[in-house]
Amino acid sequence: MIDAKGVWKRYDAGKHKVDALRGLDLLVRPGEVVAIMGPSGCGKTTLLNCLSGLDVIDGGTIKIAGRDLKDLTDNQRTDFRAREMGFVFQTYNLLPVLTGIENVELPMLVGGVRPSVARKRAQEAIDMVGVGEWARHRPAEMSGGQRQRFTIARALATRPAIVWADEPTGALDTETSSGIMDLMVQLNRQNAQTFVWVTHSEEVGALAQRLIRMRDGLIVSDTKDAPVHLDGAPLVPAAASGD
Repeated sequence: MIDAKGVWKRYDAGKHKVDALRGLDLLVRPGEVVAIMGPSGCGKTTLLNCLSGLDVIDGGTIKIAGRDLKDLTDNQRTDFRAREMGFVFQTYNLLPVLTGIENVELPMLVGGVRPSVARKRAQEAIDMVGVGEWARHRPAEMSGGQRQRFTIARALATRPAIVWADEPTGALDTETSSGIMDLMVQLNRQNAQTFVWVTHSEEVGALAQRLIRMRDGLIVSDTKDAPVHLDGAPLVPAAASGD
């Protein structure tokens, strides 16, 4: 599903160049839940941005579902992301003048999906994440956890193969974070979608089936284990769920 080989990414920093990623290799199989951790500046958000095609790499290759991102034009990458990927960020990026369901259906409408189909998919995604009763409310009327659930619904409504999440619980308290991350793991079990998230939190990292640690633009460890709730109780990973 995700195959990165020898990936380099450099940024200009005044008179100098900074190597944010240094010949990194990574293979993520379909349906995996992967957490990427490491100290600030280690390259984890840069890696997520490069894997998802938000940033263009300076060396190496990244293939998603067999498509080499370097072979795509900017417009083709945008279309590919819209079809195959969903995004969840620390900031909810919900438009304040729209209701919850309008925020969820907006990307589909922009992408040319018929309004009736977009509304149906949006409602299904909202019900899936458990905030159906808030569909006609605006973001200002919602709690942080509710807004993040709408963000997840928006990411899922297009039925993407991969969901990327950058610090998805960074703005939430511990109890709300637990609910949001448990939801994402359960959605992986139900839909067999690939989830890749970046986090500073050891507790959130422990929820993943696979934990990758980075330092100085390189992967320094890659471990697989059964994910657990934030309270320490085990979760059943997707491959063993029997669904």
